[in-house]
Amino acid sequence: MAKNGLIVCILVVTLLLDQTTSHTSKLKARKHSKRRAKVNDGDLKTQVEKLWREVNALKEIQALQTVCLRGTKVQKKCYLASDGLKNFHEANEDCISKGGTLVVPRNSDEISSLLDYGKKSLPGVNDFWLGINDMAAEGKFRDVNGIAISFLNWDRAQPNGGKRENCVLFSQSAQGKWNVEVCGSSKRYICEFIIP
Repeated sequence: MAKNGLIVCILVVTLLLDQTTSHTSKLKARKHSKRRAKVNDGDLKTQVEKLWREVNALKEIQALQTVCLRGTKVQKKCYLASDGLKNFHEANEDCISKGGTLVVPRNSDEISSLLDYGKKSLPGVNDFWLGINDMAAEGKFRDVNGIAISFLNWDRAQPNGGKRENCVLFSQSAQGKWNVEVCGSSKRYICEFIIP
C-alpha cells in the first residue's frame, strides 16, 4: 500500500510538472507572440510613415510642376512672375509661402533666361527684385538664404547705394544688369523654385 501511495505521489508530481512546464511554454509562446506583434506594429508604423513621406514628396513635385506650367522651366529651376507690387521683404515672404524664394541668377545663362521670361511675363516692367541683398554687411551681397553670391552682374557704377540701398534689382532695360535699391520700394518680382 505504501508502494501504491508512492506511485500515486510520483504520478501526481509528474502531472504537476507537466502542467507547469506546459503552462510556462504557453506563457513564453504568448510573450514571444506579443513581442512579434510589437515588432510587426513597429514595422507597419515605419512603413506607413515612409509612405506618407513619399506621398508628400510627390505632392511637392506635383506643385512644382504646376508652378512650371504657369511660369517657365529653366534647367533645374522654375520661374513664376508676381501679380502685384511688393517691397523686398513682402516679395520674399510671398515666394516662400509658395514654396520658393526670390529669384537668384547664378550664371549668364540664367540672366538670359530671366530676360526672356521677364519680357514675356512682365511686359512694360523695367526692373524687378532679385533675392540678393547686403543687409547683414555693407558690400557683401548674399542670397535670401544667407549664401554669399559668387556670380555678379552689376550695371555701370553699381553698387552705389551705400547703407541706404541694400536690395538688388534686375534691370530689363539694362539687359539684365543689376542695380541696388531701397528695400522698402514696391517692385514686381519673380519667384524661383528648385526642381529635384
